[in-house]
Amino acid sequence: MMFESNASVTGRKIKMALVGCGRISTKHFDAIEKHKDRLEFVGVCDTNPERLAIATQRTGVAGYARLDDLLENSGADLIVLATPSGLHPDQTCRIAHAGCHVMTEKPMATRWQDGLRMVEACDNAGVRLFVVKQNRRNATLQLLKRAVEQKRFGRIYMVVINVFWTRPQAYYDMDAWRGTWEFDGGALMNQASHYVDLLDWLIGPIESVQAYTGTLARDIEVEDTATMNIRWRSGAMGSMNVTMLTYPKNLEGSITILGEKGTVRIGGVAVNEVQHWEFDTAHEDDDKVKDASYETTSVYGFGHPLYYDNVIRTLYGEAKSETDGREGLRSLEVLIAAYLSARDGKRISLPLQY
Repeated sequence: MMFESNASVTGRKIKMALVGCGRISTKHFDAIEKHKDRLEFVGVCDTNPERLAIATQRTGVAGYARLDDLLENSGADLIVLATPSGLHPDQTCRIAHAGCHVMTEKPMATRWQDGLRMVEACDNAGVRLFVVKQNRRNATLQLLKRAVEQKRFGRIYMVVINVFWTRPQAYYDMDAWRGTWEFDGGALMNQASHYVDLLDWLIGPIESVQAYTGTLARDIEVEDTATMNIRWRSGAMGSMNVTMLTYPKNLEGSITILGEKGTVRIGGVAVNEVQHWEFDTAHEDDDKVKDASYETTSVYGFGHPLYYDNVIRTLYGEAKSETDGREGLRSLEVLIAAYLSARDGKRISLPLQY
């Protein structure tokens, strides 16, 4: 089935480049390699000469120190932004103006108006904006999503998400942008943003949030610990608890859903283990629970190649984008509401704009 889209690639591989060769870039390099039958890697870009050299050596593609040089010379159809979050808005606008599609890592922006600006720029330029939400593709969460869509829980009463990870001071000291308001965001916006995404994607529209944030141990501008209470429009209630101070290592990334007719807990270090799965009525998906769990020591999961597949098929006009710019705005809105609540000491209702 073909979908109407802004797809601009037919009859050839999609030419793509990556900007920002830090920690997360390796996940993208691996995903690009897995899809080399449909992707042509044409360039990498980083302002750090050492990181750029490592990236060009690994990938064998041209390296650029400036985004403008990459845009002018690479011939890319799609550019991936794995740069500090605060740089995404301006870079997205420049890329869109050059006529290229954009895939940006999470969070898409650190300010609400910047997120809106990114979507508008890509709309005006007639290009696609993709926001990476690879955790949605994890087998454990796909099972959970189906259970919610099939209304197996009946009415959902309570949802609890915990992200108990560790980021030592050395992590923040690696780069000057880490732990800053302008370029990074804190434990909620950066490390836990994929879990914030689950609040809306899995459970539905949020009515209001109330949050507390604190910088309890790290020497950074932003929070290393946060807690948030949530009420959904459905009446469900819940909480999200996040810290980067867990001793001595990452402990848990989990979601628990308590419903009228079912109880599920998906835990492990990164929602990679189905730890409890119980419903009042049997379903064929119940037999898939054991195989859905997987071993991992990485909080990133294994969803990047699956995410890339959807992006590729979207650009070929074969699918609809699962997480475009507007979808990315949904989790950004929750994040901004949480920060406003913590700053002003009050409950924040959603949506932020009417």
